Amino acid sequence: MNYNPGKDYLTIDIGATYTKYALIDHSGNLKVKSQFSTPRDSVDSFLKKLYGVINEVLPHIRGIAFSVPGRIDQKEQIIYHGGALPMLHGLSLSKIINRRYDLPVTMENSGKAAALAELWLGNLKEIKNGAAIILGTTVDGGIILNGHLWYGSNAQGGDLSFMLSQINGAADDADNLMFNAGSAVRMINNIATVLDFTDHNDGMRVFKAIENGEPAARKIFDQYCRRIAYMIINTQAVLDLSRYVIGGGISAESILVPEIKHQLQLLRDDNTLLRKTLSVPEIYSAYFKNDASLYGALYNLLLHLDDEHLIPDFESKPQDDPSQSN
Repeated sequence: MNYNPGKDYLTIDIGATYTKYALIDHSGNLKVKSQFSTPRDSVDSFLKKLYGVINEVLPHIRGIAFSVPGRIDQKEQIIYHGGALPMLHGLSLSKIINRRYDLPVTMENSGKAAALAELWLGNLKEIKNGAAIILGTTVDGGIILNGHLWYGSNAQGGDLSFMLSQINGAADDADNLMFNAGSAVRMINNIATVLDFTDHNDGMRVFKAIENGEPAARKIFDQYCRRIAYMIINTQAVLDLSRYVIGGGISAESILVPEIKHQLQLLRDDNTLLRKTLSVPEIYSAYFKNDASLYGALYNLLLHLDDEHLIPDFESKPQDDPSQSN
């Protein structure tokens, strides 16, 4: 491992399946990257795994930055709900790490961290109003308004997971919210199940089937992209953004963004008023793709180290490179 003693930061992106971590310097140069399966059985086993990672690089880092699922109370540094990792609910993770290692530590929601990464060095750089949509186990999001990350009144600004995705489903239908309906992992599982693949998480095989035009795979994929297009249109109607970037593991698939743009155009073609009045935003792949939250977590730490007043004061505390082709 090529460390830069005392000049690098440890940035950790906690995901439902894997936790990624990397050493990145203050200019955004990634030195080392790895990952481990996220322990889900208990907070203790999760923390034990984190301590092992931190202990390995401790002599070489000057701060630790976390990207985490759930709502973050930035004043109290508490995780609420934890998204797909409910065991994190109520955990003051950054305080625990700070007390143990006496280093600067910050946390940011994974979607917001991704938006910060793209604003810092990616495809939202110099974009005044834009958004990052991160497609993974759930849907994460971050909104940039007037050049700054938007938190809202309760740290929920940009939380696209809780958009309604349908109004006619049964009360307990998992597809009622984008939390499930926009899940890329769920879409891949559905296609793998329909095609009777042994490994329901074999995304490579699933996308090969889509690209080969397998009818069942293509139908599910197109429906999925249409849901993301709906989400973009609804967000656009409220915020009038100029650019959206799509991140997450599947953003590396070359067919994803073109199909989302295609479904967006079909929705506009079907609605004359929509076509005539609502401006069409640019849609890009995220520059950092599946690593966006790693970079954004660091940018969040650097901002806080530079100016402590950047920590938002919410009205109420939470409760329980454009050079890429379009």
